[in-house]
Amino acid sequence: MDTRERLVRSTQELLWERGYVGTSPKAILERAGVGQGSMYHHFAGKSDLALAAIRRSAEDLRAAAEECLSGPGTAYDRVAAYLLRERRVLRGCPIGRMTQDRDVAESPELRQPLDEMFDWLRARLTEVLTEGRRRGELAAGLDPVATAATVAAVVQGGYVLARAADDTAPFDAAVQGALALLAARVTPGGATAPPPPATA
Repeated sequence: MDTRERLVRSTQELLWERGYVGTSPKAILERAGVGQGSMYHHFAGKSDLALAAIRRSAEDLRAAAEECLSGPGTAYDRVAAYLLRERRVLRGCPIGRMTQDRDVAESPELRQPLDEMFDWLRARLTEVLTEGRRRGELAAGLDPVATAATVAAVVQGGYVLARAADDTAPFDAAVQGALALLAARVTPGGATAPPPPATA
């Protein structure tokens, strides 16, 4: 792993753990095991490095979501795979946590990758649900846009509730509730097996 990659990965980890304010250049250098000169050789400063790290985190989450949403099975199966995928729930969402950071929220540049990630997720979920409705797997009355927004909100809200309780149970309950609501819109021809218990 080259120096630039170590800096980006270390900053990703620290932003997830401490947020933007709590992530100092010194902490980044210590975590990456590089000198100050190396950081400023690759990046203009903390904000520039944080932007690269946030973009990488967004790319990682997008790839993980896409793996589920483009997988096999019905639309329900694919959304269920996304909701049930393994997560480090008590650490929160690496992107969602950034939206709660005042310095990030007030910076259009730092916030842009977050907005783009959530816009993409809602649009991708909408595509999957629209496809399922077109194929007759989901009821014709299902609103793909509203349902996609609900799925995204359940995940982010589940993270917050789990962290507040210091227990994954609220996240798991939220996911199971969303799956039950979606399962109620599955047509007889698009029936699928009930989702397994959440373990994330």
